[in-house]
Amino acid sequence: LLQNNDFLRNTVHRHEPPVTAQPIQILAENDEVVVVDKPSSLPVHPCGRFRHNTVIFILGKEHDLKELHTIHRLDRMTSGVLMFAKTTEVSKRIDEQVRERQLEKEYVCRVVGEFPEHEVVCEEPILVVSYKVGVCRVDPKGKCCKTIFQRLSYNGKTSVVKCLPRTGRTHQIRVHLQYLGHPIVNDPIYNMEAWGPGRGKGGKIDKTDEELLKALVEEHRSKQSLDILGISEEDLNSSAENTDCGNSGDCTKAAQADPVNENSCPAEDAKDAERKDVAACPLSSDSSLETLEKSRELISWENRDGQTGEKSSEEKDPLCVECKITRRDPSPKELVMYLHALRYKGAEFEYCSKMPEWAMEDWEE
Repeated sequence: LLQNNDFLRNTVHRHEPPVTAQPIQILAENDEVVVVDKPSSLPVHPCGRFRHNTVIFILGKEHDLKELHTIHRLDRMTSGVLMFAKTTEVSKRIDEQVRERQLEKEYVCRVVGEFPEHEVVCEEPILVVSYKVGVCRVDPKGKCCKTIFQRLSYNGKTSVVKCLPRTGRTHQIRVHLQYLGHPIVNDPIYNMEAWGPGRGKGGKIDKTDEELLKALVEEHRSKQSLDILGISEEDLNSSAENTDCGNSGDCTKAAQADPVNENSCPAEDAKDAERKDVAACPLSSDSSLETLEKSRELISWENRDGQTGEKSSEEKDPLCVECKITRRDPSPKELVMYLHALRYKGAEFEYCSKMPEWAMEDWEE
């Protein structure tokens, strides 16, 4: 029982998943907009397990740019041109251009194999398998969409491809490239063994949606890379207790998480984007906090080759007096996906970033 002069303290112990240390470069700034070159691995706004390690928070802390309005979004693992409006009026004006399909987007990526030299147009419909894990696939019941691809170079193993999405479906470029048999080289979702021997080429997946999601989670768990899916071991342990699971398009028994919203694409319909924010990306989650607070045991990490990680790559957080968990420091390669938003053009503006190093014709991994 509390009595007079008793002191009660409650400490919430929470860690955000690691992100790249690459700085956010400001490409342009005026009275109306701020345009940045977003690094890979950073979510655009606070959601799921991310708050401080987001573009919005970093711009506020390091550049004193606050009260920014999100005009369009990029997947967490996608880098490149990202625009913010400084006022509601500017945001509404550009939103109108988005709805009327007046914006042009150009992406560049590095894909597996020799991509065809001629122009390739893919118009396969895309269906969201799970908003929680952030997985989509080609399906006749999905939303119609269109992407134009043009090969820029081929180094004997991989190809650099220019991508022109004419619609803005979730993970559209990544899903269409997987369907064509040329997934992005290091795509942590659509270039995984969980999709089967063909890795989803031609839409052939010999699994139910629930089996696919479970296989993806297990593959990342074996590689100690669950953070890439926006979930943690604690999330999975907590989800095992919850057996009430509805449609596999909304949740799975394998992963009941509060993941990062990777379901974002520049030209999404405004209503769709709003709905996804509610469905996949709540700004605060009691369940997420609870699972993170339960984290008490030492986690041993393994590298991708299955060997025990070196001590130098495992460390406790030096800034956290509460921390008893040893975490693996991911390599820069794990925090980068070879998909980059190169250009964003509207009726009154055009912004472009530099070509990433991995997209150079003579680049080799």
